[in-house]
Amino acid sequence: MDPEPGITLGQALKASDLVGSGGEAKVLIQAGEVLVNGEVETRRGRKLVPGDVVEVGDERLEVG
Repeated sequence: MDPEPGITLGQALKASDLVGSGGEAKVLIQAGEVLVNGEVETRRGRKLVPGDVVEVGDERLEVG
């Protein structure tokens, strides 16, 4: 599932089933393991906009 625009990074990870909980999303983001548009993002409240690409390991999400 591709996340919808306006959703936060933490919500997008959970909605896309890349993490099992908001707490798990928080840990991954704070550890610097999440990229948005190729750059490390440490703010789980970052609002995603159309065209953003979120990467966690080998997984890739495109905001549509």
